Amino acid sequence: MDSVTDLLQQLVRIPSVNPDGDPGTDRCGEESLAIWLGDFLSEHGFAVTTEEVEPGRPNLLACSPGSGSDSRPRILLGPHLDTVGIGGMTIDPFGGELRSGKLWGRGASDTKGSMAAMIWGLIRNRERLADLAVAVDFVAFMSEESGQQGSRHFVQKHGADYEFAIAGEPTQLDIVHVTKGSLWATLTASGLSGHSSQPELGDNAIMKLVRSLDLLESGLQLDLADFTHPVLGHATINVGMIRGGTRANIIPDQASAQIDIRFPPSLTTKGSTREFLEVFIAERGLPLTLERCVENPPMEVPVDNEWLTRLTALHPQSQLVGAPWFSDAAHLNEGGLPAICLGPGSIQQAHTRDEFISIADLEAGADYFSRLIAGLEAD
Repeated sequence: MDSVTDLLQQLVRIPSVNPDGDPGTDRCGEESLAIWLGDFLSEHGFAVTTEEVEPGRPNLLACSPGSGSDSRPRILLGPHLDTVGIGGMTIDPFGGELRSGKLWGRGASDTKGSMAAMIWGLIRNRERLADLAVAVDFVAFMSEESGQQGSRHFVQKHGADYEFAIAGEPTQLDIVHVTKGSLWATLTASGLSGHSSQPELGDNAIMKLVRSLDLLESGLQLDLADFTHPVLGHATINVGMIRGGTRANIIPDQASAQIDIRFPPSLTTKGSTREFLEVFIAERGLPLTLERCVENPPMEVPVDNEWLTRLTALHPQSQLVGAPWFSDAAHLNEGGLPAICLGPGSIQQAHTRDEFISIADLEAGADYFSRLIAGLEAD
């Protein structure tokens, strides 16, 4: 590899689509990418292991020279291996094409660009890694785009071995130290089917659901507005999907909707967001059943954290910012390992039909991590 651009092209050309939901391809899973990365990093002196979190879906752990065999403090650079699906893309998702000063393909922005920049920073410093005051390891997580099982598994097994983590995400090289949590939930209404010519004899589940959602959007949104944050703003709710019925001439007996609540850390002082939603439904007697809830925690690393102070000293141009999305960093923090999000490129290009990262941003990211690692030299 002659450049970080060459490296990112190779990463994009190895499909690692998350199989959950609608991947749009049968070329799913992180194993192929983990194998390639393991071989590549081993050639550069890293001690590589993989840990299978789910069948064929491993985390990758690459310890830098000297790491793990001494008493130095340890930090990690941790992008995720998986990408979202490729359905509806207008470019070759695995082409890694170079055009108009950009590199195009699924994951170019989210988050193989961060991965390439982090690895390139490590390789540029490989001769000094064993002598730094801080050991810097590389960890790549599976399934960040759905469930975050990789980061949950890692922090349970290895979180106590590290002092700080940088999760690779496209942040334009700003430091995301606070993010919202999320609750994804399915709300189901049940009714009684019958012939549409006699609707009074049935019980229309769609109408029960729609009326309930109207109350949720107005009443629950008002309650959520009480929970705010100076950087993130207030909690929000979105109805993202609705299903129900089988034919126009049949009274529907089932209907469901999927909602997404995003919340700042202050809401967690009232318990879980699921409990908050359950209380709202019960108090208003809404005819809804709560199913398939997935809750991801918010995160906040205090601005006076020692490692944030070191990062901003090394790179004073980087701003401390917040983000409404969640990431592996949230689960690392919840497991006791302080973690922030940082990487080249923009979240605006993530998950798009024509995903790309500009070459200038990619190279700036590689320079950033190179200087960061070099700045960890012993005094």
